[in-house]
Amino acid sequence: MNLHEYQAKELLKKYNVPVQEGIPVDRADAAEEAYKNLKVQFGNNFAVVKAQIHAGGRGKGKVQGTEQRGVAVGKSAEEIKNIASNLLGGTLVTIQTGPAGKVVNKVLVAQDVYYPGPNPVKEFYLSILLDRTKGQNVIMYSTEGGMDIEEVAHNTPDRIFKEWVHPGGGLQAFQARKIAFNLGLKGEAFKNCVKFVTNLYNAYVGLDCAMLEINPLFKTADEKIIAVDCKMGLDDNSLMRHPELEALRDISEEDPTEVEAGKYNLNFVKLDGNVGCMVNGAGLAMATMDMIKLSGGEPANFLDVGGTANATTVEAGFRIILKDPKVKAILINIFGGIVRCDRVAQGVIDAYKSIGNITVPIIVRLQGTNAEEAKKLIEESGLKVQSAILLSEAAALVGKAVA
Repeated sequence: MNLHEYQAKELLKKYNVPVQEGIPVDRADAAEEAYKNLKVQFGNNFAVVKAQIHAGGRGKGKVQGTEQRGVAVGKSAEEIKNIASNLLGGTLVTIQTGPAGKVVNKVLVAQDVYYPGPNPVKEFYLSILLDRTKGQNVIMYSTEGGMDIEEVAHNTPDRIFKEWVHPGGGLQAFQARKIAFNLGLKGEAFKNCVKFVTNLYNAYVGLDCAMLEINPLFKTADEKIIAVDCKMGLDDNSLMRHPELEALRDISEEDPTEVEAGKYNLNFVKLDGNVGCMVNGAGLAMATMDMIKLSGGEPANFLDVGGTANATTVEAGFRIILKDPKVKAILINIFGGIVRCDRVAQGVIDAYKSIGNITVPIIVRLQGTNAEEAKKLIEESGLKVQSAILLSEAAALVGKAVA
């Protein structure tokens, strides 16, 4: 579950992680008031307006039909109001959203951290995530923070440092000091960085994060270390331990079909192909998608109905797949281990009759428990459903349907 920047920062503050302060608003006049409050609190004329969407690259992204960037600096209440007005309700297109973009429903008016002082400011990069190959958490960091960290990783990988942390032992003090040292920090900034990294790791573990990225990690002119931006993803499986965090979910940022699938406990991911898939088991789903590609089609989705598929979940899966106008055929591939094939077949028949006229070809391949009974049910249903025994046969029927 992804969080907005302003939500993530509020959570970090509970772990004593210093952040760039800001006020989230959903109206242009409220942005103006937020600027005035920040000016009183921090004494700076400048403030930053940041679009709140679940995507990176906001600083380089633009609102469709305008030159308005997703992150912009204003130096007066009027400028801040105009920027917020340009962003709110607009569709922001970034390198991560694709051409469709995302609608901006909220902006964060944040304090200026580039204020003058005795020392130069500096931007770093730091993130924490799980390294599955090592079975350990890894802290990745670099002296080259900012908007182009992907280019840094590609062109100068030697500037990306990694520090692995065993989940059983936690982050050790010497590791936090090593990170601060590799970032080239000294004196007060070094001490502040050690505290920052330690508290940030505690937040990562305490909140059951799947990913936590600070870019830029910022050294101010008076040697403070703060999180200017934050991307936080929570492990969905841990939300049972954090019911208060589940309330932070913003379904308007998610694909509507994926949200609907979640209501039926269906594992669904929308893709750009022309063949809808309904499979039980993630491994079988991946194999099915491969067979579709080999047959000349392209998967339109990943849909795992799980081991307890029944008529209700099958019908829900059908309806979700059919919402995609690109779908030219539907392939149902079920291996009956825990689930009985005849129950799935009955679900297909019931769904077909309930939905009504389905114009796209449906190919069903059922194997395992009660597969013969399932095949008989489908053949005697009188519906335009093609059945197959082997996966290769089903793939051939799919290839014929989309040719």
